[in-house]
Amino acid sequence: MDKFKTWFLETRPQFLILSFILAFLGTSVAWYDGNINIWHALLGGLGLVLTHASVNILNDYFDFRSGIDLATRRTPFSGGSGILPANLLTPRQVLWLGIVAFILAVPIGIYFIVISGWLLLPLLLVAAFFIILYSPVILKRPWPEWAAGAGLGALPILGMYFIQTGAYTSQAAVACIPPALLVHNLLLLNEFPDVEADKIADRKTVPITLGKGKAAVFYTVVNIAVYIWIIAWVAAKVMPVWTLLALLTLPLAFKAIDGAFHHTNTPRLISGMAANVMTIMLTQLLMGIGYIIAHVTG
Repeated sequence: MDKFKTWFLETRPQFLILSFILAFLGTSVAWYDGNINIWHALLGGLGLVLTHASVNILNDYFDFRSGIDLATRRTPFSGGSGILPANLLTPRQVLWLGIVAFILAVPIGIYFIVISGWLLLPLLLVAAFFIILYSPVILKRPWPEWAAGAGLGALPILGMYFIQTGAYTSQAAVACIPPALLVHNLLLLNEFPDVEADKIADRKTVPITLGKGKAAVFYTVVNIAVYIWIIAWVAAKVMPVWTLLALLTLPLAFKAIDGAFHHTNTPRLISGMAANVMTIMLTQLLMGIGYIIAHVTG
């Protein structure tokens, strides 16, 4: 039982909640447009959780192999699972766990390509590209956070929408941008405590390339852009007015911004990181609820 718990914790399950929320939001947008298949939603959500777990596990593996795990200052929101430095699993075991999680998601993707259409294939290929290359390659290029935002923000919304509707629409395209920006910022703020450790592996995260001060400004601009985007598209009558429920997370967003600007104060930064996670999760959850209310109320 302890061994099973260790394998489970290696997936970093607390972060997999994001995948469930993304699946919910993508399905809610499709339902708003009059299309929903609950079994497709559940299966697609499972595929999303498996690929997200694969990213987490492979990231842990590459962090350990590069020496980052031995130098990082772990927080509840950053620094990896801690399982490899504690010798609870071997690097080989973790590598294979990440590969198996990815392989298990492949049949689900193939099924939806056959059922929903070949236009899903390019999206899945791009997602696979992000999964395989994020840790060993993309993180060593300037501004890698965009890839996380695209791969674990925009693409899941588009994919969940497509498996329900068999199409990509302007509604889905507009709805996928806030998750992309939010997930981008999830990674960005969580990277603040890891700057010195990440330099060991020649990573080019925004806090490293810009410095933490300018990174805090960049983080703030992206955060504010999420709410401006929602307001603008509601005003344009593309997103339903009920998605303005997402604005309820503004106090959390401001607390996260405060943490970014006070990054030298560790307790304040950690508090901001916690608020950042809540902002990312609740903003998307409230958007999804808004789409559902808009559909039900007609």
